[in-house]
Amino acid sequence: MALKQYRDDFAELRTETVALAIRSVRTLQLFGGDHAATPGSNRSVIIEFQVEDVDSHYQRLASYLGDRLVQSPTTMPWGNRSLLFRDADSNLVNFFTPLTAEAIERARVS
Repeated sequence: MALKQYRDDFAELRTETVALAIRSVRTLQLFGGDHAATPGSNRSVIIEFQVEDVDSHYQRLASYLGDRLVQSPTTMPWGNRSLLFRDADSNLVNFFTPLTAEAIERARVS
């Protein structure tokens, strides 16, 4: 298990099978604004899954997501392509695909 802090507002705790990303509220603007996650109201966690191709998942899920879509596929400043939506229990879910060399290296399981 390894904890690595990449910036003052982002760190990851990694094991062989999972990564827990911890971000500050400053990064919420990049995920669609303050309405996406709200501290203290059980809306402050984003469950993330690394996928092969975010855009193909979006095409497959678009008609199902409806108003659960928070952000259509977007390339984030840290090099991931990201799709953000809410599941049936209103949890935030992020499907992401690392695109840049740095993002691919960061996503590699230690």
